[in-house]
Amino acid sequence: MKMLRCLDDPEWPEAPAGYSAAEAAASFSRLAVQVGSRFSARCVLDQNIQDSAQYGRIEVPGEATVCGTRIVVLVSKFKPLAMVAADNPGAFLSTDEARADGELDVSDLETVEQALAESGYVTIPEELLTTRYDGSTCLRFHGSGEPSWWDRFFGSF
Repeated sequence: MKMLRCLDDPEWPEAPAGYSAAEAAASFSRLAVQVGSRFSARCVLDQNIQDSAQYGRIEVPGEATVCGTRIVVLVSKFKPLAMVAADNPGAFLSTDEARADGELDVSDLETVEQALAESGYVTIPEELLTTRYDGSTCLRFHGSGEPSWWDRFFGSF
């Protein structure tokens, strides 16, 4: 939570001060190559996320995972923030729940988290990101209910 609060600058809602799209693209590409090579799979990439603090999405196909469930990695423009989800963000309350339900193997999760760490990213648990946002940035929130930290660093504006 301390990291989230440090990165929460109301003057820079969509990307941090000094953000470089070229550096973000290079870092994301290196991460995508690492994840794909570790799973011996062609991952689906999305780097065209507009009006969002999220930079990109990497999907490891289910056929490359132990449990047969795809793994989704989201990378924020606010590096080093990243998150990992089984199937899709919000499909489970946490990676622990996905593992308990037999949808995410611990070795697959460790493989993704190791690639993230070696690429300079920090995995933020989804259950932390889904807590109510109480930071200082005025969010143009488009969801229902209260905005969350996920909305702040991965959602749309």
